Amino acid sequence: MTTSEAEIFQEVSYRGGSRFHDVVKAAKKNPLGVLFGVICLLMILLAILGESIAPHSATAIDGPRLQEPSWAYPFGTDNLFRDVFSRVLIGARISLGIGFGSVILATGIGVFLGVTSGYLGGWWDMAVSRLIDLLISFPPVVFLIFFLTILPPDFWTVCISIGLVLSPGTTRIVRSATIAVRNLQFIEAAVSIGSSPTRIMVHHVLPNVTAAIIVIASVQIGTAILAEATISFLGLGVSNAANPSWGRMLQESRQFWREAWWMAVIPGVALSLAVLSFNLFGDAVRDGLDPRLRGSR
Repeated sequence: MTTSEAEIFQEVSYRGGSRFHDVVKAAKKNPLGVLFGVICLLMILLAILGESIAPHSATAIDGPRLQEPSWAYPFGTDNLFRDVFSRVLIGARISLGIGFGSVILATGIGVFLGVTSGYLGGWWDMAVSRLIDLLISFPPVVFLIFFLTILPPDFWTVCISIGLVLSPGTTRIVRSATIAVRNLQFIEAAVSIGSSPTRIMVHHVLPNVTAAIIVIASVQIGTAILAEATISFLGLGVSNAANPSWGRMLQESRQFWREAWWMAVIPGVALSLAVLSFNLFGDAVRDGLDPRLRGSR
């Protein structure tokens, strides 16, 4: 890296390093976002440790049938004598695991397509834009059903299908952020000293669109969790009796919601809390990383 490039990258790194202090200030101004961030962290820990800390296995039938919530069974039991509390803990692994896996995939696709199309422009930008328009033209649920009926449903197949549904939104946001910075002075300086487009996109453009990437990824986690619950409810997910998901638990409760309300309410509350927490945490992250919103609260 030449001296001029080092100075340019140092300037970008300084702006990136100051974002941490901006996030700390935003956290003090938005304690609700911090609260939901803690809830998100707890859910992630429960997804990792759920099977270890669950009092019963997901398939154990040692409890009474359709037992209301009690001290022995905090979330009650279902129609097959299974502990709902244990199944909710174990089900977090699939629900959150697929949520994070699909968002990571969508972010990778969106960052590559968004940065390259936004910076290079020309025929590549036109091709990427038409591809995104094509993907958006399909209703998400229809696309998921079609994708999962032609391919064997497993963890990565579901992640890929949801990731493809989420990638157009990521691509558009990253492309817009890239277009906003590609004509700034430090980019022009990097071009003037002979830096290649690849070096500029990696070392100068990407650090300046990181905030947008973090925001869209944090918001899309809730959407991905809800999408996984939808396909599990329709019977197209990867969950089974031994490895349930919250969507599958909702599907199993359809015939018993009148006599056993907890079978539907408790997985629904877990799903709603996860989606709400990640969405509000994503909003808090956006407030901390977007300079236009730092003083709005």
